[in-house]
Amino acid sequence: MTQKKFLTAEWRNLIMANYAVDPGILKTYLPAKTELDCWNGKNYVSLVGFMFQQVRVRGLKIPLHVNFPEVNLRFYVRYKDANGIWKRGVVFINEIVPKRAISFVANIIFNENYKCLPMQSCRDVAGDQLSIKYSWKYKAEWNSIRFDTTEPACTLPVDSEEEFITEHFWGYTKIDNKRTAEYHVEHPRWKVYKPNDYQIHCDFKNLYGRSFADMSVRQPDSVFMAEGSPIAVYMKKII
Repeated sequence: MTQKKFLTAEWRNLIMANYAVDPGILKTYLPAKTELDCWNGKNYVSLVGFMFQQVRVRGLKIPLHVNFPEVNLRFYVRYKDANGIWKRGVVFINEIVPKRAISFVANIIFNENYKCLPMQSCRDVAGDQLSIKYSWKYKAEWNSIRFDTTEPACTLPVDSEEEFITEHFWGYTKIDNKRTAEYHVEHPRWKVYKPNDYQIHCDFKNLYGRSFADMSVRQPDSVFMAEGSPIAVYMKKII
């Protein structure tokens, strides 16, 4: 049976800061029937900030909930379906948005871990300089991720780390020790930007737990920005 679209939107200017981590840290969050997916023997956690634009839920725009930023922390898994086909997906440790209705719907319908916090976004263009910044306030402190580039977006390299990070087209969420929710995310192949500079200020320990505390004091293994595109998220099913 063909799954119905639940949400359509545009994801734009996706800043992705990627940290190699001990896989043992991630097993607590691993949904049933999935396994960790790695690139060149490394398991990654990504801090991702982006713009959600032109949001429609089942074809309808919700007033004041059409355009807004999101920041999430995610890692990468795969699942072998009943036909023996491997599906590559993401698991969200936490997702931050500034809209309570969005967090409520996502938590109830998709079993996700959304949190509503004050957020800001900024896009500056000066000549060939592009600067994107996302900020979110937690316990009176502003966290942020900023990306600066003067380079044009380039085609996604085949078999690259950027391809691994961006081309996971399934979402998996833990329901209990035996059941997992699966949903499909559809988008074309994205172009990516390389940074001239970037800055990350994030209280990983208090936002995401002690297991991620060291990410506040070390540089990510890589940072890039995906151009983004229109996307579609399909209704979930239980596996």
